Amino acid sequence: MATPGKAARNARPAGEPALISSRDNRWLKEFRMALRGGFPTENGFVGVEGARLVEEALLSGCPIQAVLFSESGKRHHQRLSPIIDRPEMAFPTLYTTDRLFEGLADTEHPQGVAALVHPRETSFDDLVRAPASACAPLLVALAGVQDPGNVGTILRTAAAFGATGAATAASGISGTANPFSPKALRASAGAALHLPILAGASLAILLTQFKVAGIRTLASSAHEPRDGEQPLLAPWEVDWCEPVALLVGNEGAGLPEEIERSADARIRIPMASGVESLNAAAAAAVLFYEAARQRNSLPQFPRQP
Repeated sequence: MATPGKAARNARPAGEPALISSRDNRWLKEFRMALRGGFPTENGFVGVEGARLVEEALLSGCPIQAVLFSESGKRHHQRLSPIIDRPEMAFPTLYTTDRLFEGLADTEHPQGVAALVHPRETSFDDLVRAPASACAPLLVALAGVQDPGNVGTILRTAAAFGATGAATAASGISGTANPFSPKALRASAGAALHLPILAGASLAILLTQFKVAGIRTLASSAHEPRDGEQPLLAPWEVDWCEPVALLVGNEGAGLPEEIERSADARIRIPMASGVESLNAAAAAAVLFYEAARQRNSLPQFPRQP
């Protein structure tokens, strides 16, 4: 990326940087592309907006390109300055007018603080390498989840219940919304920046890699088994303490039939009669709760007398 203007370059050494007042400023173009446009910058940085999300980005360990405050958003600087002012945080802190910030923000009522962050790069080996605190890899693979809000919610739920990583399918019928789009990042509450995510993977290759790595694939299904198909398992009939990848499909159509057939097992949540199905995010929450229960990764609360 071309070097931004002199005022931006000198922002940190000068203490109180000059206010960026031109819509054509290179930094504002970068933020506008990442936030309102929803596209990564030329160097692969994505936009996060809001005090909580910016704080999560700063704490994630992901590279930060810049943090931007509006005039009214300066009130958040006190909350974030203990992190921003760390010696290792070598990026510019920028300021602009409220009007210009509103023009680049993706939210209806912007909080006046945003950051450009580079999501961590995750290989397949990274994805299947469970941390020492986990008994085995617990993964989620999204195939055709097209609503970025659902993608973010599933990632947030997965992280909350101890998942060790996630993958998203690249394109076609199994294509999944970008987990690092502004809407998905908001819905994930920053979890997408902490959880190892292999984004844009080929689903066919991914399933083959799971089998080679000894990871059992579970297809989340809303369909009754047809003749010759394997029976559906209830969530508590699955051994979630072994290496597992949960496959979650499209909000309406579910997983493609060939994916369900190729999975090691099919899983369905029993429900009351008359209820067709849960949406993708709600179903994932139920399944991951059962996984966490079996893996003893739920927090323990003291019993009330």
